[in-house]
Amino acid sequence: MTTVLVIAGSDSSGGAGVTRDVHTLTQLGIQARCVVTAVTAQSDARLFAMHVVPPRLVRAQLAAACASGRIDALKIGMLATAATVHAVCAGLPGGALPIVLDPVLASSSGGELLDRQGREALCTALLPRVTLLTPNIPEAAALLGSSPAQSEMELLQQARALLALGPEAVLLKGGHRSGPEATDLLLAHDGVPRWLRAPRVAIERRGTGCVLAAAIAAGLATGLDLATACADAKQHLTQSLQQAE
Repeated sequence: MTTVLVIAGSDSSGGAGVTRDVHTLTQLGIQARCVVTAVTAQSDARLFAMHVVPPRLVRAQLAAACASGRIDALKIGMLATAATVHAVCAGLPGGALPIVLDPVLASSSGGELLDRQGREALCTALLPRVTLLTPNIPEAAALLGSSPAQSEMELLQQARALLALGPEAVLLKGGHRSGPEATDLLLAHDGVPRWLRAPRVAIERRGTGCVLAAAIAAGLATGLDLATACADAKQHLTQSLQQAE
């Protein structure tokens, strides 16, 4: 089977993290392998506690996952610390595998999930190895040390700034904006902005970033080009939200 390796934290509520990633991949007929970077105790309203998996165990999980058979793409989520970022960088499989990075910086309830040193390591060590970076508006602002984008022009400016940090492409998600549509911006080094639009679904649900990034990784793993994988994943997420209404 087509296989995606998920590197992320666990979420005891099941709303996000590894649980949500594996559920999404299973829905799409993709086999998942998992590397757990942190164990969190959280609900929809609160982050109660967090335990970071020691970096040596992260490396061991990565080595075991890579030794278990072919991997067609990677999806990276919560990394928690700079040491974990470096452990992941050191253990990534070789070759031109697609890597989708969802930069999980904080929980929906506001708890910090990647510390300041971790953000710096993510930008300097990991982003240059990534196929696609998928931040939401607050995450993009935090990575750039700027104010959240308000307009499509500001989205484009911030996507360009993120692209300059090294990833092959950026999907800047516009779900935190208002309006009848949820509009994301896909920007690669060809410089052509691609706007992905879908009706805004009136529902609050955690883990939407996990679903989108995992679905994109699934598409890339099956050989889709980046624009098609992003469009298909956005459609999958929209349909999932509509069914949950």
